[in-house]
Amino acid sequence: MSTPTLLTGRDPRSEWALLLLSAASGAADAFVFICVGQVFAGVMTGNLVLLGASAAGVGEHGVALRVITALVSYGFGVMCGAWMSERLQWPLPVMLLTEVALLAAAALWGLDLITSDGDRLELLALIAVAMGIQGRIRATPTNYFTGTLTSLVSRVTLRSRNQGDGWVAGRLIAVVAGAALTALAVRFWPGAAAAVAVAPAVGALLIESLPRRLSRG
Repeated sequence: MSTPTLLTGRDPRSEWALLLLSAASGAADAFVFICVGQVFAGVMTGNLVLLGASAAGVGEHGVALRVITALVSYGFGVMCGAWMSERLQWPLPVMLLTEVALLAAAALWGLDLITSDGDRLELLALIAVAMGIQGRIRATPTNYFTGTLTSLVSRVTLRSRNQGDGWVAGRLIAVVAGAALTALAVRFWPGAAAAVAVAPAVGALLIESLPRRLSRG
């Protein structure tokens, strides 16, 4: 199986894009966990744990259906990302635009306070597809960070840090910041909480598209 063909973050512009996408991931997961129902849109390891707990009869009622919805939707997003990048050969800005469009649709949906379980599942599916696309089209992880944290701590412990470790730490901080901003939005402006993930995703899109467009002129 071929690997993602996208930049791995060596260029500072791409590092900023990775940082912003990490913030978008943290915001999206926080919104889904707080407002949709104790599951994640992008962290599938956590969802698998929740599924196992639910199978054993532990956890919130209905969480198994939400977990399955997230898993299937995320997988569909990965399939879309793989198809767009490997078969259709779409440029990175176009694929990021697809993610932004999905997150923006979720944000507009979120402005109407969600009242039914069906609405929650559909909103979860929309955001999870966006996170699946993001997870597939970037070679550097921006929506799961266990390996990132493990590698960073290992290098620090062995005193073998490299020049990119500042950006790695920045991505870890960004995911926390995105989640924190969403939590604040839920507290003070619930209807706009889903929109928090859109802003950093748009920033990443601009970083990856505008410089290329200017360089052609």
